Amino acid sequence: MSLVEIARYADVYEADLAAAFLASYDIEVSVTERFQTTVDPLMQRALGIRLMGYAEDVDQARELLERVRQGEFMETDGGDVPTEPRARWAGRGIALFAVMASGYPATSLPRRLKPIQIAGMLLIVAMIILSWVLWLWVM
Repeated sequence: MSLVEIARYADVYEADLAAAFLASYDIEVSVTERFQTTVDPLMQRALGIRLMGYAEDVDQARELLERVRQGEFMETDGGDVPTEPRARWAGRGIALFAVMASGYPATSLPRRLKPIQIAGMLLIVAMIILSWVLWLWVM
């Protein structure tokens, strides 16, 4: 029995979710490159994370993953991630506030930000600092 690549992911967590989903359908898979990417997270982008499975399960696994991409398994009761723009922006704002307030920079959030968003964050931080300085100066 030889192992064949079923799918390739840019993030180890996404690959783990796909592996758990396929395991729930009794398809045995393994997530490769885990050691290299945990030692050096930048290697996730370079290597990608491969989901490997047995050759006889490849077609069924790929079909299931395609059905997931099509949204077939999404819940309709609103339990999934919100897709409305205002809700997404509110979530991003809360996440940015949590990162800035906690001083914990080791999250995956900064690598997902676009340059315009980083510039906006820096502008907000500069405005907060300026308001503190002005407040101290007035007092």
